[in-house]
Amino acid sequence: MNTIRLAAAAGVVAGLASVSGVVAAQETPWSVRVGAIDLHPANKSDAFSALGLNFPSDAVHVNNKVIPEVDVFYTFTPNIVAELVLTYPQKQEVTLGGPTNGADLGSFKHLPPSLLAQYHFLPGQTFDAYVGAGVNFTWISSVHLSVAGDQLDLKKTSFGVALEVGGDYNIDKRWFVDANVKLITPLQSDVSVGGTKLTTAKLDPLLYSLGVGYHF
Repeated sequence: MNTIRLAAAAGVVAGLASVSGVVAAQETPWSVRVGAIDLHPANKSDAFSALGLNFPSDAVHVNNKVIPEVDVFYTFTPNIVAELVLTYPQKQEVTLGGPTNGADLGSFKHLPPSLLAQYHFLPGQTFDAYVGAGVNFTWISSVHLSVAGDQLDLKKTSFGVALEVGGDYNIDKRWFVDANVKLITPLQSDVSVGGTKLTTAKLDPLLYSLGVGYHF
């Protein structure tokens, strides 16, 4: 009887191991996250003269904006995770302060993907804090800026460092909620008219992000 019981128990254990193996085989290192970013440019710029007027420092202003975000993650180890941050081209409005008292200059679009490496301090725990660092590439397009009938132009590309701090709240094995803050620096573009540089707009934005993710 004991032999039969032991054999049955061994069969159950083997069955559970088989099921566990199937579940494990379905696990992947990939995760995705969908969320929103609240973008806050630093809006620093050099003083310059144009139209016979003198404009002070920080006269160029790019609006704050909430934009959609899709993140793709690849887990190399429980502690080391790669993050690719994606969105679609975003339209920003530009105004000019100083003597013109907030004149509307127009708009431009930017596409700002970032690739970061994250270090997770508490992998597998309900709350998992992390820090990250990487590179940002911003491509500017659809520039429609003008002042007093003169067309303004922007430098089309910018590379910068992306830094982040955040945390995951793991609802269960698959679903998680994530919040983080990123800083992109330097993110800047020369502003010119007729090929002559007027100033350099230094955006260096802070990005406050909140989203929901899924582990495959």
